[in-house]
Amino acid sequence: MKLLFITSNRLGDAVLSTGLLAALLDRHPGCRTTVVCGPLPAPLFAALPGLERVIGLEKRRHALHWLHLWRELIPQRWDRIVDLRNSAVSYLLRRASIIRLGAHQPGRHVVEELASLIGDEPPTAPRLWLSEADRREARRVIPADRPVLALGPAANWPAKQWPVERFAALAERLTAPDGPLPDAAILVSAAAHERAVVQPLFDRFGPRIIDMVGAPVMPTAAAFAGCALYVGNDSGLMHAAAAAGTPTLGLFGPTNAQRYRPWGPHCRLVRTPEDWRSLVQAADSGVLPGERLMDGITVEQAAAAARDMLAPPAPSHPGSHPGAAA
Repeated sequence: MKLLFITSNRLGDAVLSTGLLAALLDRHPGCRTTVVCGPLPAPLFAALPGLERVIGLEKRRHALHWLHLWRELIPQRWDRIVDLRNSAVSYLLRRASIIRLGAHQPGRHVVEELASLIGDEPPTAPRLWLSEADRREARRVIPADRPVLALGPAANWPAKQWPVERFAALAERLTAPDGPLPDAAILVSAAAHERAVVQPLFDRFGPRIIDMVGAPVMPTAAAFAGCALYVGNDSGLMHAAAAAGTPTLGLFGPTNAQRYRPWGPHCRLVRTPEDWRSLVQAADSGVLPGERLMDGITVEQAAAAARDMLAPPAPSHPGSHPGAAA
């Protein structure tokens, strides 16, 4: 099967779409796939099995990027097109079948919404295809003799950022001698232009820091897989950590946690007492400054959630099974 998969230009949305892509590949062994996405998430697909090419779509004035894309793709006839951008291009290409993103489904996570496009129930979880080079780089940066706490203190919208001094206080508690990760190394991840946001962590923890600010996304995700816990704001890196299988604690305020919480049984979230819509309205009206929208989450709340996630599982009793009533 020849598959054209058109997904997001944003890292987080592209990560969430990998569950749908993985389900299609599982159903169609030997599938030959072309992926279209933004330049930022393009590395997510570099090691995809059966990949023919990844087209990192650079935006152009007057939406001319879509015209250039059509010119690249029109010579090929596709067995299936999945267009999560609902672009006109997918209608103008030769294909046997087409799947386009429908209306948002209230109350459903993005992963569930995408899985419903092909009747994939339960939904296939987002998946990362790591190369051996990615894994080798992760082995280089992740120490073998101590645990690692990963932090994602930045976000593409400053209003989603929990104060960095609270990340520092949380890390102090979790890595203290009596904490669940005593003397752990602290991996800090962010985009290169966000270094100033995370610099207070470097100032506070010095040589304990593993610096992955500005690092490529796939080696970073491979490094997450070697961490005991990831704690971060709602961001693409948070979704990458969850997809890597890392226990992931997402911190939410002015974004919809029902749709965008980290996906997986190893994930949890802590959110502000105010719902996301009221926070956005408060910021828009000037009642709250945008940089204070995450203040409702305390260090104590985040620490309690993290400790629960890091606690060893309770011993099972004879005759018990997961989900058994007490």
